Amino acid sequence: MKLSLSIPLSSFFFFLLVLSVSSEQRASTPPRGWNSYNSFSWIISEEEFLQNAEILSQKLYAQGYEYAVVDYLWYRRKVPGAGADSLGFDVIDEWGRMIPDPDRWPSSSGGKGFTEVANKVHSAGLKFGIHVMRGISTQAVNVNSPILDMTTGRAYEESGRVWHAQDIALKEKTCAWMPHGFMSVNTDLGAGKAFLRSLYQQYASWGVDFIKNDCVFGDDLNINEITYISEVLKELDRPILYSLSPGTSATPDMAKGVSLLSNMYRITGDHWDIWADIAAHFDVARDFAAAKMIGSSGLLGTSWPDLDMLPLGYLTDPGSNEGPHRQCRLNPKEQRTQMTMWSIAKSPLMFGGDLRNIDDTTFSLITNPTLLEINSHSSNNVEFPHVNWSSSPRGRKHGRSRSYPTSVDESVVGVLGLTSCKDPKANGWLVEELDQDLERICWKENVENRHGEPFCLYKRNSSSNSDQGIMDRSQYQGTLHSLASENMKFCLDASPKRKITSSEFARASFSPCMRNANQMWEFPGNGTLISSYSGLCAEMRKVKANAVATGARSWIATGRSGEIFLAFFNLNSDDMTISTLVSDLAKGLPGRTVSSCTGYEIWSGTRIDRPTLYSISRLVESHDCALYVLNCE
Repeated sequence: MKLSLSIPLSSFFFFLLVLSVSSEQRASTPPRGWNSYNSFSWIISEEEFLQNAEILSQKLYAQGYEYAVVDYLWYRRKVPGAGADSLGFDVIDEWGRMIPDPDRWPSSSGGKGFTEVANKVHSAGLKFGIHVMRGISTQAVNVNSPILDMTTGRAYEESGRVWHAQDIALKEKTCAWMPHGFMSVNTDLGAGKAFLRSLYQQYASWGVDFIKNDCVFGDDLNINEITYISEVLKELDRPILYSLSPGTSATPDMAKGVSLLSNMYRITGDHWDIWADIAAHFDVARDFAAAKMIGSSGLLGTSWPDLDMLPLGYLTDPGSNEGPHRQCRLNPKEQRTQMTMWSIAKSPLMFGGDLRNIDDTTFSLITNPTLLEINSHSSNNVEFPHVNWSSSPRGRKHGRSRSYPTSVDESVVGVLGLTSCKDPKANGWLVEELDQDLERICWKENVENRHGEPFCLYKRNSSSNSDQGIMDRSQYQGTLHSLASENMKFCLDASPKRKITSSEFARASFSPCMRNANQMWEFPGNGTLISSYSGLCAEMRKVKANAVATGARSWIATGRSGEIFLAFFNLNSDDMTISTLVSDLAKGLPGRTVSSCTGYEIWSGTRIDRPTLYSISRLVESHDCALYVLNCE
């Protein structure tokens, strides 16, 4: 199957514009494209991928969707027993590097990798992307592959020896959600750096334009690996956008350490087509916007917080070994809310549905010109708290007015989280000696856990003989277990054990104590509690007891012609009227004064033809949104 070489004239001029911009700065606007994960999980074939890329070129390229990205496990054989965390089914070369499964990607045979696929994608005016995991595969470590020295084309030698996979692998730092698949490499070693360099130079030689690097951010942060890969990408003779994933427990402070090293980074867990996942994104998007992380400096360009893909249209299921087989479970209002939120938060837009079955409604939504204009060219995008709402449940004539924000249960509790150790909020742990063998570490602020008790952990030194399954105890010197209680054999775990959705993820958890990097902690005595797995620090965060965001939310932004974009979001299960005073609009717009507005609401077509001086108000149905384009004086 061949992609068409002809490109529509409008797409051609867009392509020239992209080339002129990308030559100056990478990711100058939030990237857009198509990713195979939501529709094919890991089992996509070359034919299926190229079919989707062809439609992407013909129908979406003119709207800026330029990246065709194959997601994870393109190197895994599609045979009985193979799955997301299986071992022994991957195709690797003699140097321990992942190469495409030739049964699913026949053009890769003979050592060509993705070269022919990338050429076909490029011939249609698109850019080609791949998903990769952290470090090195367990399979390569098990066979102890030699490390390739790209400068000599031979096995890497240093200090009079040839280096192999087992020399560079950090076996205690396996990927938490794929522990049988991949582990970090030691970037303090020349051989570790040589291996990563051989990977990314090979990707460049295949013609890759976009790399999504998974299990290196959020709870799984590996700043050493990210830093070195960023250095390699800077030196390449072709521009490659660098994306970090998945991002569970990501905070703005943590992101400041990686934004200069990447072009986009996930700030949530995996997002799927359920309402709770959409609602879970409102708080995190607010925090990153308030921290001015939207469009901050990045790798040879700009960096964007990423709310994850758009699981719309024809999809598969998370963790499935099955291709697209069902329609999106979100109703049209919820789909509209997601697309509006992603656009006004200036998230990268990566469509996840099977393009071979895209329906007109989905196509119209993801190509809506107002949303795409906001996504690419608006500025000063922030959550706008100056709204009121009145509940209007069906069957009731009158509701109750509240000021934003709200939730069903407004009690505040403390939950464990992870943050950068440079974050002043991480310096909040105090130690109390209970007896000769046991100490208690408590969060010093008056924050109760969900059981109404002060939050404390119980320190157990790593010298305990009860730990099983470790060969080299010396690597854990200076670390400790943090127990849930004095007598309980459950320890604080720094990372989730599997790839989970935003709504499922509970920040930090307890599991049976084992000596591994996910559960070992350092307490240097300066008030911090450091995870030996990621180097992040534990903290207690104050959150509302209700897990799912509710109530009314609003965002505001400025258009490039001076217009004001104002979005209302109804996160409740009942309809509500949401309103704001015209005079309050200036509170969300630096340097602006606002006294009157005209404009229109894009979803209903309702117009404000006479200047309104007092308020903007609209009935917004459950899980729906309103989006105004306003011209104000």
